[in-house]
Amino acid sequence: MDNRTTFGRLLREARQRSLLTLESLAEASGVSVRAISDMERGQSLPRRATLSGLMDALELDEADRRRLVQASSRRVSQVPQQLPPDLGIFRGREEALNSIHGVMSQVMGTGGQVVVTAIGGLAGIGKTALAVHWAHQVADRFPDGQLYVNLRGFEESERPLDPADALAQFLDALGVPSGDLPRDTAERCAMFREQAAARRLIVVLDNARDEEQVRPLLPAAGGCLTIITSRNRLPGLAAREGASLISLDVWTRQEALAALAARIGEERCRAEPSAADRLVELCGYLPLAVAVAGAQLSVTPEMPLSLALPELEATRLDALSTGDGRADVRAVFSWSYRALTAETARVFRYLSLHPGSAASVEAAASLAGIDVAGARRHLRQLVSASLLSRDAEGRYVLHDLVRAYALELLVQQGDDRLAAEIRLMDYLRHNAYSAGLHVSRYKADFPGSPAAGVVLVAVDGREEALGWYRQEEPTVAAVLRAIKDPRLLRHCVDLVLEWVGYNTVVGRWSEEIIVERIALDAALALDDPIGIARCCANLARALTETGNIEEAEEPADILLKHLHRLPDEHRARSELNLASLCGQQRRFAESLRYAQNSLDIYRSLGQPDKIARVLSDVGWCRANLGDYHKAIATSEEAIVALREVGDRRSEAASWCVIGLARHRLGELDAAITNYEMALRLFREVLDDYSEAEAWDGLAAAQLERGDTEQARASWNRAAELFGRLRVARADEMRDKAQSLTRPDASRVDVQTRTVKPPAPAMSPKPRAEQHPSDTP
Repeated sequence: MDNRTTFGRLLREARQRSLLTLESLAEASGVSVRAISDMERGQSLPRRATLSGLMDALELDEADRRRLVQASSRRVSQVPQQLPPDLGIFRGREEALNSIHGVMSQVMGTGGQVVVTAIGGLAGIGKTALAVHWAHQVADRFPDGQLYVNLRGFEESERPLDPADALAQFLDALGVPSGDLPRDTAERCAMFREQAAARRLIVVLDNARDEEQVRPLLPAAGGCLTIITSRNRLPGLAAREGASLISLDVWTRQEALAALAARIGEERCRAEPSAADRLVELCGYLPLAVAVAGAQLSVTPEMPLSLALPELEATRLDALSTGDGRADVRAVFSWSYRALTAETARVFRYLSLHPGSAASVEAAASLAGIDVAGARRHLRQLVSASLLSRDAEGRYVLHDLVRAYALELLVQQGDDRLAAEIRLMDYLRHNAYSAGLHVSRYKADFPGSPAAGVVLVAVDGREEALGWYRQEEPTVAAVLRAIKDPRLLRHCVDLVLEWVGYNTVVGRWSEEIIVERIALDAALALDDPIGIARCCANLARALTETGNIEEAEEPADILLKHLHRLPDEHRARSELNLASLCGQQRRFAESLRYAQNSLDIYRSLGQPDKIARVLSDVGWCRANLGDYHKAIATSEEAIVALREVGDRRSEAASWCVIGLARHRLGELDAAITNYEMALRLFREVLDDYSEAEAWDGLAAAQLERGDTEQARASWNRAAELFGRLRVARADEMRDKAQSLTRPDASRVDVQTRTVKPPAPAMSPKPRAEQHPSDTP
């Protein structure tokens, strides 16, 4: 900007503040009215003597005199060009660029100030590269120059830059003589804002530590654009200065591959696409990591990309290290870590032990052994420091490379890894027990007291319980896959068994198969016959429900080998589990034998509730063997006993058995009444699985009575319930409903049900139930 214009504006403002007219100032200073008017209109600058007379007449203080002297200088006004070079290989960030261009257009269009903070995010995420690239893109809209300063908010050896020193750099770039610089930060801030007031400038404040470091450096002029980068979120700037906060995430896979190709050549990436994919994946799509890997590979252009993968897979942070601290992934993480308080740093280290993709605040608190309120406070600080982010559900996400860095620190600091992993597993087990009381039909054995520091979540009702389970589903699977310490084998078995009820209720059969195999291996390693029996029974059940009946033979064989080692009560449960598996395989004579063995053991133990339960299963076996009258008699005996002990679910199953037997005897009306009684009870106890089986039996009776439409509706309802539970038999129910559109449907189905042995689905069958907590 021309100094004459600035001087004229300052002189006019000073005269008006002094309440002088042109004539009265001319009279007091001895300078002509015309000369003063020319100066105020930016037509001329005064000589030193003239200026002195004007300032004396205006009775200016030192600050105002200094500003007028500076503005009267005849030096050509400087246009600073301080931006670092734009990266020729800059790639991606289209969404972020569109966002900040939109913000700038909106605010600049109204003459307001633009402050873009976050451009914030994790160390190495590319904040500076984006800020500089954007500034270069819009530089032509700010003809009075660009100012840039590295505020050193996060550096290895240097302290953050004092705002006064940054202001000195800016004022020097704008042409202010060093002798005119005020000593006080506030005065330098005022001078900077005066210099910027009539200019259109870009100001880039890179690597800021916090809001207080930034505020004195913000120009107040509406024609200036201020771009700030920081690892901290700087929410105070949004609240007080109206800053627009833009947070960066890691690159997409496509952006990372494009950036790698820009560094090593598209030909190398095209030649080994799988290796290139894996390389950027191991870099966590973090821009700095991709840049380091690309730079290392560019030095050896003949080396295949696949040869670089083993080192990166084995020692990721070591492989991404360089001699330059600013381009070393571990080093740049360390600058953020050193800024944390001791307690927050401890929470950060323990978070590295959470193996899932995202951690709930309760899981994080349990890992660190602190209360939830304290955990929230430390997690907020870690998010603010961009060492953590949050997903759409509010859980906390640790980038893979940051996790590796935090795990290194945990080992270096000698933190108690085993105790933290026990706390996490106890959190998942003990809260599953509490939630299971609202979800499962059976009351589990109390798991005892958790380790000190474990968070116990208050759950009020079924929906809250299911919500907690859904929140921690991924964590349980990840924990069981990650645990390698043999001292945690018992915790592994206990954790899996505590989650069986939920997995069954929501039909997570595939997931149940995976975790039960892990638990079975652990139980075998522990040589724990009870654990082996329970895991085998649960695994066989899950395999059966997914249609893998032949595969269920393997865990059944293992169970048989350990059957003689079990205490009587556990053996009775295991005999019943074997009865269930044989029933699924239509081996009804064997099923009855195992069920009768279980009944005999419970009778010897004098346990009326278990006796009543197994009587219901014995009746089911007899019905499927065609001994219908005995099946009815046994089931009626069971119902009396079940009502005495309050087992409404097993009572409902007994009504289904009676319905099946009466159906086979041709007593269709009575059978339908029995099935309807069973349905009412199953709905009361929220047993969707058995309700679906009852609908199947009811549909068959309705069809034989000639009620085709009702039968179709019943099978559709069964398909809906089985589908919700992800049970393979949902397709079978749908096929039955759809088959009723064929002319011969009734004859075929009736013949199937009267000539062939009955399918197990015709009434709720005995199911793997080796422990009350294992099946809801």
